[in-house]
Amino acid sequence: MKIFGTIKLKHNYWYIDTEPHVAMKMKRVFPQISQSKTFVISLSNTPQNCRDLEWFLIRYPMEVENRELLEHNSTKYQEHLETLEELVHGEHKPREFNLADCLEQRKYQRIAAELYLKQNSLLLADDVGLGKTAVAIMSMVEPKTLPALVVTLTHLPRQWEKEINKFAPKLITHIPKTGKPYKLPEIYGHTPDVIIMNYHKLHTWAHALEGYINSVVFDEIQELRRDLSLKYRAACRITNTCSYKLGLSATPIYNYGGEFFNVINALNKGILGSYEEFIREWCSYSWKGKGKESIKDPVAFGKYCREHFIMLRRTREDVGRELPEITRIPYTVESDTKPLDDATTAAAELAKIILKRVTSTQQERYTASGEFENIIRQATGIAKAPHVADFVRLLIESGEKVVLYGWHRAVYEIWKERLEEFNPVMYTGTENEKKKHENLNKFLSKETDIMIMSLRSGAGVDGLQDSCRTVVFGELDWSPGVHEQCIGRIHRDGQKEKVMAYYLISETGSDPIVADVLGVKREQVEGVRNPDAPLVEKLSYDTKNIKEMAENYLDKINV
Repeated sequence: MKIFGTIKLKHNYWYIDTEPHVAMKMKRVFPQISQSKTFVISLSNTPQNCRDLEWFLIRYPMEVENRELLEHNSTKYQEHLETLEELVHGEHKPREFNLADCLEQRKYQRIAAELYLKQNSLLLADDVGLGKTAVAIMSMVEPKTLPALVVTLTHLPRQWEKEINKFAPKLITHIPKTGKPYKLPEIYGHTPDVIIMNYHKLHTWAHALEGYINSVVFDEIQELRRDLSLKYRAACRITNTCSYKLGLSATPIYNYGGEFFNVINALNKGILGSYEEFIREWCSYSWKGKGKESIKDPVAFGKYCREHFIMLRRTREDVGRELPEITRIPYTVESDTKPLDDATTAAAELAKIILKRVTSTQQERYTASGEFENIIRQATGIAKAPHVADFVRLLIESGEKVVLYGWHRAVYEIWKERLEEFNPVMYTGTENEKKKHENLNKFLSKETDIMIMSLRSGAGVDGLQDSCRTVVFGELDWSPGVHEQCIGRIHRDGQKEKVMAYYLISETGSDPIVADVLGVKREQVEGVRNPDAPLVEKLSYDTKNIKEMAENYLDKINV
């Protein structure tokens, strides 16, 4: 039998020294291999790579040092996948967890908890409102996961503590009061079972918690998408020493697919191979630099993550948790010309740079795109703000409670002034945690019928479904996923009425282009509810959309 080369394991990489034509074949089979390598090529020692490498050796036999390890890893990986397949597809009955009777333990939630506990790490990307928090709490009643750490957004520690105390009352919880670490208090003669903190405290507490925590839950894990941030480094410091890691998010990645590597690597280091292998296999080059690469085929990558149980992602339809329908209504509102006229000079100059009508560098055009987009979107929001407020007034006077979504502070101020008699409360990026909590309670307790929320605020907020069925988008976001999450704060378990979502669109400014990107004119808004939808949620503008907006703008002002 012909031997085509040798394979050695060194520093957790398989080094393959083989004949040129075999090396070329390996590069086609393993796209993560550097295409510049000739004879000796390297492949990270991941379970899947061991499985695929063993398969490759059937066709091209080689001498393998550590063959027993290669075969062991390959067999173990295959058995692991088969066990998880049986669990996820219902051939294995998930256990009941020791929780309070007030929590209905749905089978799909128990499956997710079992899956996580069996493989020690999981990105749970279920649709908004399917109970990702419940899955996390189920895992915490297993003694082997304690002490546990929950890391969440600034406004959510109290909500997490409330949910844990309600559904797992035997667990002792503690929310650190300061960013500076201190000795954890003993409550009833016992240190806390679950520590709950926001991402901002994580980097100062990481040293104190390193080696102490057995499991960690990262709520809205897209916060860990940037590997140079202090919170990311702190998160990795903790996950490197704890046994169980769970990430929660309906939209796990924003903007750049390259950031997905950071999120997954924080949960399960090395599962996607090295960063270089990941980029070669899945991503397109980006001139913007490391971490800004985009995934070439997001749908294919999403299927890969699901099939290898790196991620579990299910829709309401998948789990049989259908809610009353959502009615999406695009509605044209008037807008005043003055705010857009006031922006003419600056916007026109930026538009010319974007369209290369004046000499400019690529960086200057990129900067101009951001400035132009911000000027036009804010001017559009201000121009239609009085008419948006009048529309909301009609809804309130007809007996509806309304969550009004926007983006710019100047727009909020107009809405507040026009709707002052209804005592509107704010839930945006400006209010601190305490103020957000107070304002949310005012809305839920019917002290006010209107809450103004930022399009990008309120992740994880629960309870709105009990007192509201109407959302109004007074300003638009580029991302369908952002709109879906906003609606999902009302359209979730407990909602008993049909949810009404109004998209208020002006015929001037940025709205026509953004509305077309969203598809709201065709009432085809698609978001994270589709399990086959791309993992990457684009939250920023697209260059071609900005160019179209710039061309449209210059045509309107006859320049």
